[in-house]
Amino acid sequence: MLLTEHIPFTVDREIIEESINSSKPLVVTGVIQRAEAKNQNGRIYPREILEREIENYINGPVKERRALGELDHPESSVINLQNASHNITKVYWNGDDVMGEVEILSTPSGNILKELFRNGITVGISSRGMGSVKDNMSEGTVEVQDDFELLCFDFVSTPSTHGAYMTPVGRALQESKTPTYQYNKVNNIIRDIICDNTGVCKC
Repeated sequence: MLLTEHIPFTVDREIIEESINSSKPLVVTGVIQRAEAKNQNGRIYPREILEREIENYINGPVKERRALGELDHPESSVINLQNASHNITKVYWNGDDVMGEVEILSTPSGNILKELFRNGITVGISSRGMGSVKDNMSEGTVEVQDDFELLCFDFVSTPSTHGAYMTPVGRALQESKTPTYQYNKVNNIIRDIICDNTGVCKC
C-alpha cells in the first residue's frame, strides 16, 4: 500500500528574491516527518521503523545526491524525473522530528514551486513510502508496520501533519493564508506561468 504524509510550511519571499537575483539555489529547511505522533490521518510511525528508513535514506539517496522528489504525489512508487522539483541535501533528527534541508531545482516543476513560495502560498512536504498498517481501534489510530519502505518526499497542496513548518535557512516563519484563498491563488500562478497575458497557452 502506498503511504503518504503531509507537513505544511511557508517560505519567506525575501529569501526567494535573493536566490533569484543571485542565481543561488533556493534552500528551505524544516520538519519533513515525525515519529511517534498521530497525524490527521490517524497514522503513527514508530520511532524504530522510521529511524531505520531515515538511515537508509541518508546513506543512499541523500549521500548519492539523488534524493529527488516531485511536485504533487503521483499514484505510483516511481519517482518521475520529468516532474522533479527538488533534491533533499541533508536529513537529521531533532527529538522525534525528522529535519531536512531541501534544494529547489531550476526545473519546470521547481520553478512553479518557487513561484508558489514567492506568492506566499503554503504547500506541504509529504513522505511517500510503501508498507502496511495495523488498526488500533481503541485509540483511533493506525500504526505503520515493519515492512514500511521510505521512497521519497514530495511537495503537495494538501497538508495533514500538525504544527510543522519549513522556512528558508536564516529566515523567519510566515503565516499561511486561508485554504480557499490559497487554492485560487495557486491556480492563478500556474496559469500565469504556462500562459501569456492573453490567456492563450504557450505550450
